[in-house]
Amino acid sequence: MNKLIVIILMLCAGQLIAQGDERKAVNELINTWHKAASEADFETYFGILADDGVFIGTDASENWQNDDFRAFSKPYFDRGKAWSFTTIERNIYINESANFAWFDELLDTRMEICRGSGVLSKEDGKWRIKHYVLSITIPNEDVDVVSAIKKEKDSLFMLNKKLR
Repeated sequence: MNKLIVIILMLCAGQLIAQGDERKAVNELINTWHKAASEADFETYFGILADDGVFIGTDASENWQNDDFRAFSKPYFDRGKAWSFTTIERNIYINESANFAWFDELLDTRMEICRGSGVLSKEDGKWRIKHYVLSITIPNEDVDVVSAIKKEKDSLFMLNKKLR
């Protein structure tokens, strides 16, 4: 019976170590991705985003599929200045099979504090970002003010969506 308990504990410990290694790999990948943007390294940045990856920006119209996001971003990278996100904090979660991960992060940006969240999958032994969402944070006590500021543009956006 004691041997069985030891075996179970060893298997659990091995799983925790593997999860820790994967979490570290995901964390380093996201750091590399943000660094590539700040250094305008187009190839590295888009090499981390999966071929079918999606980037959701802060504007309601920004639901970028990879090819469209590349086309939109290329002029910024070509000028040598894309965007800079500095991580304040990040939480990473990995499934038991260690082939799927998701995360959330607080970022220091030119827009002040933003929140990013994303989903990664392991493809051919390599982590890739499948989906990323960037959101501007709004203090709860300021939501009414911000809502009033964006009301007209949101109404026009909704009208345009209905006309399509």
